[in-house]
Amino acid sequence: MRFVLGRMGDWLGLSGGGHDRAHHHHHGSAHGDHSHAHGVVDPSIAATERGIWAVKWSFVLLVATAALQAIVVVVSGSIALLADTIHNVGDAGTAIPLWIAFVLARRKPSARFPYGLGRVEDLAGVAIVLIILASALVAGYEAIDRLVHPQVILNLGWVAVAGVIGFLGNEAVAVFRIRVGRQIDSTALIADGYHARTDGLTSLAVVLGAAGVWFGYPLADPVVGLVITAVIFVIVWQSARAVLTRMLDGIDAAVLDLLRHSAENQPRVRSVVGARARWIGHRLHGELTLRLDAAVTAREIAEIGEAIRARARGRLPALERLVIEAVPAE
Repeated sequence: MRFVLGRMGDWLGLSGGGHDRAHHHHHGSAHGDHSHAHGVVDPSIAATERGIWAVKWSFVLLVATAALQAIVVVVSGSIALLADTIHNVGDAGTAIPLWIAFVLARRKPSARFPYGLGRVEDLAGVAIVLIILASALVAGYEAIDRLVHPQVILNLGWVAVAGVIGFLGNEAVAVFRIRVGRQIDSTALIADGYHARTDGLTSLAVVLGAAGVWFGYPLADPVVGLVITAVIFVIVWQSARAVLTRMLDGIDAAVLDLLRHSAENQPRVRSVVGARARWIGHRLHGELTLRLDAAVTAREIAEIGEAIRARARGRLPALERLVIEAVPAE
């Protein structure tokens, strides 16, 4: 005899809806893809209001940084600074389609969309990858053109200052994300902060390019522009891989391990036969197949499910629903 506890799990207490998700916060558990690629906001960040607030203010800081750099690009003609400005615009621009996706994803499920509109976040990720790819092609073209047709760079001092501004802007975002990440206990947001700190080092490369031109090496500027372009292409690759993995229901093995561990050592549970999970937007939907004692009762199944759900959500705060299939031991 098999006990299949899917939608009926609500009645038995084995699967939880989204009504209590606001009570769960991130505790540094495994979750999603940790590449922190552009266009893929970690689920633990998106699931908390303070995390979203941090993402919004990071957007404001990066837009201000890129705007100041763009002004210097116009008056100087520096390709390295242009590439870094495009890089910072790409960092900031990811927030726009993702924010639209978050708004749509919050709509309640309907008869036509019983799982809601969480998948729209994947579409936003694809759009962001294409935008970053286009920006990388533009930056690369400009850098190669400048290598073939060298031009005099004006206002080298301002170029260096703009590079420092790029560094300081990214460092401010890094400090902000790390501080908020520690406040809400989000390892993901902390990691994103260190990612922004790395981007700041890229901005300092602009200063090196300006120094090279100052010392009589005019090609130093487009060479630095090519290096930054290469960094953007790496970001494109990481982002595309992360987005496509999510769209194809790829899941971090650590998530499945945490689901299994939530059911192990529970009374009347002989073994965990299988574990599956997928992301729908920034909410996690999981399934467990358990082998139970042959004489287990319906009431015991309900109690086991409640215990497993509590443990699973303690480790995976983004867990929206957990469907349990119970198979009696032979």
